[in-house]
Amino acid sequence: QVQLVESGGGLVHAGGSLRLSCAASGRTFDFSSYAMGWFRQAPGKEREFVATINWSGGVTSYADSVKGRFTISRDNAKNTIYLQMNSLKPEDTAVYYCAAKPQLFPTYNYWGQGTQVTVSS
Repeated sequence: QVQLVESGGGLVHAGGSLRLSCAASGRTFDFSSYAMGWFRQAPGKEREFVATINWSGGVTSYADSVKGRFTISRDNAKNTIYLQMNSLKPEDTAVYYCAAKPQLFPTYNYWGQGTQVTVSS
């Protein structure tokens, strides 16, 4: 069984910053062979892609809405990924989820419980 636990959410003013973390665990879970991603879901909206990072951390991808403001990274020694969020906007308000998938799989098969990020104007 794989567990993903997000932390670091909270309330911040527009223009501020937050750093989210996602710690992964599991008896047979080889974190370093999994691609990881961040997604978010705002009230009344569908869940959307935010960012992804490959197994080594050498390849990243971002949604256009966060490009240049958010940075995804990982520490394979700590089985943890991060999402540094700068220049936050009210429209970034959402529950943020981390997810994991084997590197070559098309879909994410493990999800965390989410952490709330609220950006006030």
